[in-house]
Amino acid sequence: MKERAQKGTLRKVLRYIRRYWFFVALSVALAGVTVAGTLYIPILTGDAVDLIVSPGRVDFSGIFSLLLRAGVVAGLAAAAQWVMNLCNNHVTYQVVRDVRNAAFAKLQGLPLSYMDSHPTGEVVSRVIADVDQFADGLLMGFTQLFTGAITILGTLLFMLSVNGAITLVVVLITPVSLLVAAFIAKRTYAMFHLQSRVRGEQTGFVEEMIEGQRVVQAFGQEKAAQQKFDRLNEQLRACSLRAIFFSSITNPSTRFVNSLVYTGVGIAGALSVIGGRLTVGQLSCFLSYANQYTKPFNEISGVVTELQNALACAGRVFALIEEKPQAPDPVNARTLQEADGLVQAEHVDFSYRRGQRLIEDFNLRVAPGQRVALVGPTGCGKTTVINLLMRFYDVDAGSISVDREDIRMLTRKSLRRNFGMVLQDTWLKRGTVLENICYGRPEASREEAVAAAKACHAHSFIMRLPKGYDTVIGGDAEGLSQGQKQLLCIARVMLCLPPMLILDEATSSIDTRTEVRIQRAFQKLMQGRTSFIVAHRLSTIRDADVILVMRDGRIMEQGRHEELLLKGGFYAELYNSQFAVSYSKRT
Repeated sequence: MKERAQKGTLRKVLRYIRRYWFFVALSVALAGVTVAGTLYIPILTGDAVDLIVSPGRVDFSGIFSLLLRAGVVAGLAAAAQWVMNLCNNHVTYQVVRDVRNAAFAKLQGLPLSYMDSHPTGEVVSRVIADVDQFADGLLMGFTQLFTGAITILGTLLFMLSVNGAITLVVVLITPVSLLVAAFIAKRTYAMFHLQSRVRGEQTGFVEEMIEGQRVVQAFGQEKAAQQKFDRLNEQLRACSLRAIFFSSITNPSTRFVNSLVYTGVGIAGALSVIGGRLTVGQLSCFLSYANQYTKPFNEISGVVTELQNALACAGRVFALIEEKPQAPDPVNARTLQEADGLVQAEHVDFSYRRGQRLIEDFNLRVAPGQRVALVGPTGCGKTTVINLLMRFYDVDAGSISVDREDIRMLTRKSLRRNFGMVLQDTWLKRGTVLENICYGRPEASREEAVAAAKACHAHSFIMRLPKGYDTVIGGDAEGLSQGQKQLLCIARVMLCLPPMLILDEATSSIDTRTEVRIQRAFQKLMQGRTSFIVAHRLSTIRDADVILVMRDGRIMEQGRHEELLLKGGFYAELYNSQFAVSYSKRT
């Protein structure tokens, strides 16, 4: 099973490499030139040795000519090796770029269910750390594999041209080295795969702890976090040591076998010199070849273990790339232009996990321009309804339509462009304040962005920043309060002015005074726009045209605020309990 997975990964890597076949072919050709030059120098050295006949009888002019020729050959071989390394670097980093691009592109097309079920750090580890490990192994493979293989083949041919019997001794001992390397390589792949998986798990945990450090310290969980990290670190140490141990014994094992080869050549060559079948210069040439012949085995054995690690990491990356993407838009999907805002849900069923029901037989009709509030206890399905409206998830049964068109027959991009969404969890990208406000409309002018910020009362705090709208903020917007981050997200939506709005606890992190101002801005923004408001603070949705009271994935009650209070049902119970709590806190 593991061997099949490894071969499958190798085939995928080769498909990426095939795009750059010209540079691969050029690298192989240059490797041949490098090896030919390297192997020709021992012949020249052997000839020089034979020109030293005896003391006082040395052909210096012949030796000088041979040394000059050796220098030229060495220079050409070095130049060929330099260009070959350039080709190898080009192929390696082009392939790595393509793999990383494919992985990131897949992230953009994966359903949110994948993101919800995989730790962020583990996904980041695949795209960054695993691809880096893959690059290191691939570069070493290109650099040494081609040269090593051609060196072995070329050395055998040169040795055959000098003496076939001694070459036979070399060939007979060689398989032992190959068997040792193959035996160890089979056992290292699984260990490197485990190492890569544990490293990803550790990366995810570290990111999780960094993001939640305030909560960790607030609840005094530093020791527990340290203990879990220590366990992961120990697990990584153990599997890394096993992988490195097996990969590290490859080189000494093959060196031992190679020493046997060198010893065999030395003994057989010495006997041939004594018998007059070989000159001293030819023996020195043969010994040099024996050394060069065994050297690639050491390098290739090291390459094999690195490739095991590279393939294990590549396997995890390809597993991400081959994840099932979200269902594509139908071929005949319509592009929703400017929506009127008529939204209908008919007999909708949905659950995040099969067998665990959440939304059941959900029915809804929202007229254009109507303001709809969704209220209910935690876990009743309010945010799930929003996820279904935006097609972050598709319904299991029933249908949701916008302007009488099933949203599954609309392109996701056009559907989402007609919604403006402000969530309780803020998200800001690394860039200037202006770029963050213009995220939904990059073509918007500075004046329009400033007007949107003024409309949601964000302008004053922005102008207090070091560079105003040109202040660069990080992804976590360090230095801004949660309320200020939320104001920027609201300004982002106000700049887009979409025909439909989704406000999911949009003012949860804003002080009461600012909230009153923003509610006025929202009232103005929502005029003529279909709006969905999710709120726990029931005081914020009194003016909604219709309030949907949800419980266990169903609409229990619906109507205006006053009507629902008069009914004395579940909404009245929620409302009174909330204000009773608020009153008790004040007293």
